[in-house]
Amino acid sequence: MSTWLLIILTAALVVVLVLRMKKPKYLTTLTQEEFKQNYRKAQLIDVREEKEFKTGHILGARNIPLSQLRQRATEIRPDKPVYLYCQNGTRTVQAARILKKKRNAEDLNQLKGGFRKWTGKIKK
Repeated sequence: MSTWLLIILTAALVVVLVLRMKKPKYLTTLTQEEFKQNYRKAQLIDVREEKEFKTGHILGARNIPLSQLRQRATEIRPDKPVYLYCQNGTRTVQAARILKKKRNAEDLNQLKGGFRKWTGKIKK
């Protein structure tokens, strides 16, 4: 009986993790070219941790780590486009969910492939 319970709990955990990482419909994934076209007119947010940000970031980005986003969500205007990026694109999904819930942000975008795929200007 305990083996079946373990299998069911493991399956439930896998389902929860997959759903959590699935990109919500309100989050638009932009190619690097699309991202470059408008990111200067938007709120450019790097959701990586401060240590990662300091090693290099997209020129003009503001660092609001995912770990602090719930507390700092009021720093982001819900009426302006938000361009999000992290190292590879995983944390931006979670960040978008937080901003949708806390700020009712509508225009949420993420960089396809994240910072590691970025070939534009950076600041170190």
